[in-house]
Amino acid sequence: METQILSRSRGWLDLAKKYIKDGEVVAFHTETVYGLGANAFSDDAVLKIFELKGRPQDNPLIVHVHKDYDISLLIDSEPFYAAALRKAFLPGPLTMVYPSTGRVSKYVSCGLDTLAIRMPSSPTAQEFLKAVDLPIAAPSANLSKHVSPVTARHVYEDFNGKIPLILDGGACRGGIESTVLDCTGEIPQILREGLVTREMIASVAGDCGIYHAKQGEKPKSPGMAYKHYSPRCKTAFFRENQTEEAVALYHEAETAGEKPCFLCERDVCALLPNFRTLDLGGSGEEMARKLYALLRKGEKTATLLIGIEPREKGGVMAGVLNRMHRAFGVEHGPEES
Repeated sequence: METQILSRSRGWLDLAKKYIKDGEVVAFHTETVYGLGANAFSDDAVLKIFELKGRPQDNPLIVHVHKDYDISLLIDSEPFYAAALRKAFLPGPLTMVYPSTGRVSKYVSCGLDTLAIRMPSSPTAQEFLKAVDLPIAAPSANLSKHVSPVTARHVYEDFNGKIPLILDGGACRGGIESTVLDCTGEIPQILREGLVTREMIASVAGDCGIYHAKQGEKPKSPGMAYKHYSPRCKTAFFRENQTEEAVALYHEAETAGEKPCFLCERDVCALLPNFRTLDLGGSGEEMARKLYALLRKGEKTATLLIGIEPREKGGVMAGVLNRMHRAFGVEHGPEES
């Protein structure tokens, strides 16, 4: 199969619509990461996503819809606060989980009686979703457990020859996946942290909790696996007060013939002028935008990627730290108690 990468051009949406109607899988740009999309009503198409990614079938998918889609067709009920949250943050990087009507494929929610719905703000995503006018089930467009893609080229690297089309909207501005919010209870609960923060949600809904998964519990949301978003090289991770230990490991690895590299925030990079470094940036938003691109760069340029945890913890950094901990296989980060 030939994999085409198309940006806005004559007939690009007609081609995407044809592939979706034929049960194929199409990758598309969103403001967070690229998605790997198929018709959410089709069992065969949804199962193809799991097969292509090598994704466990207990890991539910998110359904993407355009901003004018009538979500009452898909959800059974909506708490009072959800409408206010939709008005405040959608289209945007927020996924909302509702009781499901069961109209989409049973494989989307992996046996759960809920459905996760997202309205991305990316113009490319909105045009695509409007053209097909169907709910599109779409996880991130990467092989399971690999680093999520933030450019069309990243998608191509994982799926060249496996999918027919990638809709290229440029580099993703957000950089980490959407916040996933459980809207089935009296107050909303965050299942996965992202660019829409707990503080932002609470300012609209009046309150917001954070869900902590229990040992052995079936995932309620994508991105809850222990090791996830991982680069294809050896990794090590150090807390913000362990820079000396990180430097010692760097020297040890270099002596052993390895090619180590640090992944850290800008202020720490400045303290390591004579070392190979990848600069995450200074703000939470910048670190979110750059994280996945740098993890993918690191796996190509280093044999050992050494992460140093940023000092900032609040706001958007909760989502950044969540992704860093999972990428480096840190089982219990400070935000995951």
